[in-house]
Amino acid sequence: MFKYTLRRLLMLIPLLVVVSVLVFSTIYLMPGDPAEVIAGEGASQEDIANVRQSLGLDRPLYEQYLSWMARAVHGDFGTSIRTGRPVAQEIGFRFKNTLNLTVFSMLFATIFGLITGIISAVRRYSVYDNISMVVALIGISITPFYLGLMLMLFFSVRLGWLPLMGLDSWRAWILPAITLGARPLAMIARMTRSSMLEIMGQDYILTARAQGLPEWVIIFKYALKNALNTVITVVGLQFGQQLGGAVITETVFALPGIGRLAVESIKARDFPVVQAAILVVAAAFVLVNLVVDLLYAYVNPRIRYS
Repeated sequence: MFKYTLRRLLMLIPLLVVVSVLVFSTIYLMPGDPAEVIAGEGASQEDIANVRQSLGLDRPLYEQYLSWMARAVHGDFGTSIRTGRPVAQEIGFRFKNTLNLTVFSMLFATIFGLITGIISAVRRYSVYDNISMVVALIGISITPFYLGLMLMLFFSVRLGWLPLMGLDSWRAWILPAITLGARPLAMIARMTRSSMLEIMGQDYILTARAQGLPEWVIIFKYALKNALNTVITVVGLQFGQQLGGAVITETVFALPGIGRLAVESIKARDFPVVQAAILVVAAAFVLVNLVVDLLYAYVNPRIRYS
């Protein structure tokens, strides 16, 4: 396991370098002179020159990248053009909120997705199975924007059970977590059911039943344990997608997350913040995939010895 982990860590280095190059290049994806675009319409030549000098755009490209990367490694992403505050401060608070939202939504999705999938597999073709799979299909199809609005109208406006928006208490995270976690919950439930049904039809499961083992032992010790190989991959991929795609939920519930910050910074041409936001989310996505690979290798020893 140690050698496998070390090999995976070494593979991250070139991947992170490529990611950093792509993120750094975002400022040059804009048509025209980046300094003129950032300075905005109506800016004087002196203003444009000041922007070019402050961002180091007057230096050779490779020097700009090496300087930016050296500062980024130490957590220094420069200063926000829009607010004048250090970018690290802007990113830190927002990323914490997005990470909390993602973790809460994935805990909700994983717990209820596994429970739903296991019960559906055990009670195959029952009324519960049919209803849960239809609801799961709706969960995959519905958009977070519409679901978030419906949850707000029902639980906050009509019933008054939960706060409409804000982060004053843990109750404020419930509706955003359900909104963001609905789709991965549905996917995890369907994948768990499919994997469980496939495994429960294997010969060793039939042999275990013939030996008189209790049904709960067969389900949790044999069927679920092997089904987790696929479920872990789905959970990891969904976690990464949720981390980078929470902007709609953050907008609906007015949460100060990194997705909203990136959109606001793009509108304001605040590219130091845009670069930092993309780099942080991309690095987090890479790390999540690393954790998923290690968990998958731990559950399935054939992977680390292949």
